[in-house]
Amino acid sequence: MNEQRIGIIDIGSNSIRLVVYEQTAAGAHRVIDGSKRPARLSQKITADNRIDEETVRELAETLGHFRLLCAHHRTNTIRAVATAAVRNAVNGAEVLQALGAETGLEIELLPGEEEAGFGFLGMVNTMEVRDGFLIDIGGGSTEISLFKERTLVQSVSFPFGCVSLARKFAEQGALDEVGLLALEEMVLEAAERENWLGWSPGLPLIGVGGTIRSLAKIHQAVRKYPFPQTHNYAIPTQDADRLFETLIRMPLDKRRKFPGLSKDRVDLIVPGLAVLRLFQRLTGATEYRVCAAGLRDGLFFSVQWPERPRLDNVLDYSVRNTCALYPEAPLPHLNQVNRLSLQLLEQLKPAVQNGVLADFGVRAATLLDAASMLYRIGASIEYAAYPKHTFYLLANCSLNGMSHRENVLTAAIAAFRSRNRCKAQLEPFEALLQPGDIEAAAMLGSLLLLAVSLDRSETQSISRLETEISAEARILKLTAVHPADSLALEMQEVEEAGKEFQKLWGLLPELVVR
Repeated sequence: MNEQRIGIIDIGSNSIRLVVYEQTAAGAHRVIDGSKRPARLSQKITADNRIDEETVRELAETLGHFRLLCAHHRTNTIRAVATAAVRNAVNGAEVLQALGAETGLEIELLPGEEEAGFGFLGMVNTMEVRDGFLIDIGGGSTEISLFKERTLVQSVSFPFGCVSLARKFAEQGALDEVGLLALEEMVLEAAERENWLGWSPGLPLIGVGGTIRSLAKIHQAVRKYPFPQTHNYAIPTQDADRLFETLIRMPLDKRRKFPGLSKDRVDLIVPGLAVLRLFQRLTGATEYRVCAAGLRDGLFFSVQWPERPRLDNVLDYSVRNTCALYPEAPLPHLNQVNRLSLQLLEQLKPAVQNGVLADFGVRAATLLDAASMLYRIGASIEYAAYPKHTFYLLANCSLNGMSHRENVLTAAIAAFRSRNRCKAQLEPFEALLQPGDIEAAAMLGSLLLLAVSLDRSETQSISRLETEISAEARILKLTAVHPADSLALEMQEVEEAGKEFQKLWGLLPELVVR
């Protein structure tokens, strides 16, 4: 596969954003650059609903800057889109024509339903959720969708967003009781035509965009949340209500100092939350979930895989993408370790039926599956201390399809060397963990360490492994059948790894050859 770079430009109502994606020769993708410029286009629309020449010049300057960044990164493709502010302006077509002539970019004007579709694609490819509502509160529009079995069922785009609502109802950025009632009345009047919003109570309301991300950052700051990601973060509805009541009563000068709230959201957060809460009540959603991916990610997937942009397995893709970004270990070795570790876990099930691993259920295999493919990515920083670096990398990224708790536990399993070190690594994340998590992570980590030792020569010499548990002697007998090469190195490594395994499992591994 050849290396490719794709630039995605999103001309939104609140900000103009560029994201540059790289598709590596190994088949992985990542973001290598990004830029954001404030726009507030919805506030700059004139009284006769036009975008004036000065604003067009400012847009052209920003787009020219973004095009230079794309040229610097030697992008193969640039896809530029405009959304609600341009869509709602009476001279939107002329604006896009002028911007195209000035910058040389071909800019698409996305219809509201198409914008919702790309946002859904960005979400469904990065979160393991089957049913729910998806809401994107932009600057000049709000898109909400219902999906079932990871398939879009209904969607609608409303011509209002946090910037246009702040301009209309929040005088000098402050939304009083009269303004709030007027805002809610307008939103309810628009929403009452969409009967399907009340069809499926009890589902999560998943949010993309600045409003929900700001809410998550505030909520995490108040909680002193230890995991440095907002993606897949859950917020109870009652917590959001309390934060809204606090913020709406707070003068703007004090709001600027509120923990977790960025300065460019000070006047927009309250109107945005007002809309978010209203749709939560209309849909009967049980909680808010944050999706850090959205329109731009959906556009990337549609450019990269136009025939089949939706992923079948979010977590598997995320793990293999991360593995391909850090190809420090040979893939045949990783596949061998993966196969052996999952086999060992399956055959050790009788030993864990009543232990801490039993509470993990099938997710124990899910976490071990991911950790076994990623255990050596830290070698991309330094081989000598790769377990430490592996933990850092995995604890500071999102494994899509996992909760934050599972993400951190996977990092600990992949980086395992001893129970004490595992405990020390997980202690800063105590607020995420449940009783027994540290012990379970240590058990799975020691099992992974044993699987690694069974292919220490990285030659995949063990074509078949038979296991036998001697309950009386407390021995785990590992019989390698018809090895292609000598297993002297593996025998030494199993003996060493067996010391920690025995402490946690109460079984001493012994490798024999037949």
